[in-house]
Amino acid sequence: MQNDHGAPSISIVIPVYDEEAILRAAVIDLIDRLEPAPWSYELILAENGSSDGTAEIASELSKRFPQLECRHTAEPNYGKALRDGILHARGRIVICDEIDLCDTDFYARALRLLEDTSIDFVVGSKVMAGSKDERPLYRRLGTRVISGLLRIMLGFRGTDTHGLKAFRRERVEPIALACLVDRDLFASELVIRAQRAGLAVREIPVRVLEKRPPSLGLVRRVPNVLRNLAKLFIAIRIKG
Repeated sequence: MQNDHGAPSISIVIPVYDEEAILRAAVIDLIDRLEPAPWSYELILAENGSSDGTAEIASELSKRFPQLECRHTAEPNYGKALRDGILHARGRIVICDEIDLCDTDFYARALRLLEDTSIDFVVGSKVMAGSKDERPLYRRLGTRVISGLLRIMLGFRGTDTHGLKAFRRERVEPIALACLVDRDLFASELVIRAQRAGLAVREIPVRVLEKRPPSLGLVRRVPNVLRNLAKLFIAIRIKG
């Protein structure tokens, strides 16, 4: 099934940074698993500032698979890459995934929920009842701490903002354009602004079993996260 003018029904956006070790195998496996899907799709790899062969592998894959498009941003910036992918998506529904997850079970469950026109946005929660987070303990604690701070500082209503998402593009695209924070907390701003705009946001539990350690270590990420929390507070509470 395709939208009018030949656009795919679904856009899958995956930011990638220094992923040469798993990129080729992960993409081919994902495309194989999507083969029986009853809907058309595009796969957008949002490469950002990789220092290894990620960009070259992504380009090679785009020549092999016509449904795959590569986007490039010059700096290592997850949020900027994700925003760029969302804004260039053509599908009626956008799914945001991670290259070390490629969770097609989430796709199926989220799409079933989005068939209900009263739901606009689905978030895959690593924290809510029924989820199974198999990351190291310090990573699990980090998610809970950030979510707690977002609830206290910004009135976030939920358990998780980062990771798997699916939403109606026409409802969320203006919100992505309005977001002011990038890097790790773009995804949090997107979810919080969606809630504040009155969109119907639903969380569902997911299993998280990563294929490799995170590209950026916790020690390197914490200062950026704290700075962006302050920026996010100003963006939402002061600038609105």
